[in-house]
Amino acid sequence: MRPLDRLGSIKLKLGIVIVASVATTMVVNEVGLALNIKPAARVIAAMALGLLMIQLLARGMTSPLREMARAAKAMAGGDYSRRVVATSHDEVGDLARAFNEMATELAEVDRFRRDLVANASHELRTPLAALQAQLENLVDGVGSTDGDALPSMLRQVERLGRLVSQMLDLSRLESGTVPLERAPFAAADVVAAAADESRVQSPKVVVEVDLAADLTIDGDRERIHQVIANLLGNAARHSPEGEPVTVRGWSTGGRVVIEVTDHGPGIEPGDEHRVFERFYRADAARNANDGGAGLGLAIARWVVDLHGGEIRAEQHQPHGCRIVVELPAGSNPTTPRVIDGAR
Repeated sequence: MRPLDRLGSIKLKLGIVIVASVATTMVVNEVGLALNIKPAARVIAAMALGLLMIQLLARGMTSPLREMARAAKAMAGGDYSRRVVATSHDEVGDLARAFNEMATELAEVDRFRRDLVANASHELRTPLAALQAQLENLVDGVGSTDGDALPSMLRQVERLGRLVSQMLDLSRLESGTVPLERAPFAAADVVAAAADESRVQSPKVVVEVDLAADLTIDGDRERIHQVIANLLGNAARHSPEGEPVTVRGWSTGGRVVIEVTDHGPGIEPGDEHRVFERFYRADAARNANDGGAGLGLAIARWVVDLHGGEIRAEQHQPHGCRIVVELPAGSNPTTPRVIDGAR
């Protein structure tokens, strides 16, 4: 029972509690005088009934604080499922609701942390196990340095290097410690360079570029290059051999829009936002073997967000995926200006 929950001010509640206690004391005193009760008995009765009145009225004011104290102790032990009953409309109720929101966010962060540790451990273990097996064969004399042994080991080491580099990049981006050297630059130059890299890394995939030569982006050239390279690498991994990956670009409303389209299996309905989560895979079985760690799109999202742009994934008909990036348009190229990456 919380009789004062409807009131929206803790000051008003305290005033009502004090007035009710004083009124109870006066009534008890008057009744005692009328019944000719001794003064000591009247005082004791007034104190008892006053305290009872305070306990009754103030219960809803203090119980959320006690619940928060218990929940905080449980959260310190790793239990983020505790919540506080927040029915009052005063400052304590606001605090209880904020506490519940904080507990929900902490639970999500803890889940994210556990998933990150588990996924990172899995990603690191796979190339390490392959590398260890090949080295053991060489040490035991079973294998030979001739043939594909050394190139295969090099690929595993490169895969480890990419994973560690991506995780470091993502950590820096999320903490806001990456400064952006923003300046207008030609979008076509960056897209062409990223497309050339993709053709080298995935020679069986055709990369087609359809971009206006006068498009200018206001941003960090190296980071935007990283975004385009990640999008093309992701599209190339999902595209069947012989099917093209297309990069298109145009300007609209003070924005430069870059679209990367592939003809792969596409995205499951409802997963359009999940593709930007760390370690998310639309095709876990295949990506686990081809070196895709599920970090490229997460990094792309953070870079685009730092630039004040937008990135989204869409279905491409009849099949495939379309990633659309919108970035601030720039004017003529100038000297770069450094802007702190903190959001």
